[in-house]
Amino acid sequence: MIAQVAPTNPTHLTISSRIQERLRQGKLTQKQVNHFQEFLKEVGHELLHHRIITNNGYTQWFQNGTATDVELQHFIKQFSVFSNQFLVAALLKVINSPTLKQSRTSREILLNELGVIYRHPEKPTPKPIAFTEEAKDREGDPELVSTEGTVDGGICRFRAAHFEWLLEVVKGLGLNFADIGKRKHGRPTTLHFCDELISLYGSDDPQIAQGASFAVEHWATAGFWQELEDGFMHIKQRRHPHLRLAFFTWHNRVEAQHAGHTLEELEEVYFNLNFDRAKFFQGGREILEAIAVFWDGLNRDRLNYVYR
Repeated sequence: MIAQVAPTNPTHLTISSRIQERLRQGKLTQKQVNHFQEFLKEVGHELLHHRIITNNGYTQWFQNGTATDVELQHFIKQFSVFSNQFLVAALLKVINSPTLKQSRTSREILLNELGVIYRHPEKPTPKPIAFTEEAKDREGDPELVSTEGTVDGGICRFRAAHFEWLLEVVKGLGLNFADIGKRKHGRPTTLHFCDELISLYGSDDPQIAQGASFAVEHWATAGFWQELEDGFMHIKQRRHPHLRLAFFTWHNRVEAQHAGHTLEELEEVYFNLNFDRAKFFQGGREILEAIAVFWDGLNRDRLNYVYR
């Protein structure tokens, strides 16, 4: 179990309290910790400063809230394909995990995607609060969501599945279940990203998968969720007051926990003798390029009025 808040600077990595404790206990030497700190600097430079993390043209445009309904429908369709196909990659990551601990951290992400609600084992279950529908949409329905804790012992609810939240968004845009999420709905650039996720994030080479997983989860903490939420909130205020946005607001708050899992995984594998830095960076760079293909494709579609 791990619960973290969003980092103030997602492109800057520092030694965690876990590493400091291992140093204090004598499980790591100061030299090892210093080398790991240098490695984290290299990770920040090589992966976390990729242009799609620091300068995503599509989400920067979207943040202004000027997207038309047609543009919104196109975006949602493509994003839904990625969101659904991510389940395939996440399952492969579980299957190909090299250790039980890594399997469990991978299952945290997959099972929560499928509807198992995080619970905090150190906090009592709060008493039900009468939330308005607007508050549920903004903060998340307390019966269906939590942004910290573990799925171990959590409750599974169909309506807590992330895809069902996305379905609530599209209903406000004139779409339904049959219109989203399938490969047939994906543009070539979207399908390229999905296939690279399956190949890299779900790779049976644990070094490649580790690099891809680390890059994906830290990309997700770097601000694009906030840009999407801002854009949707503008649109809700101006044109679609009944638009349901819990999918975007919740992901904007929870992704730091997923990134925390991958940092903890990296701390575990880095000090193993078989850790392959080159493969780690290969997985990270290749998945970031695939992410860029996805967003660049959406931007070209927007500029060329290509909608599907």
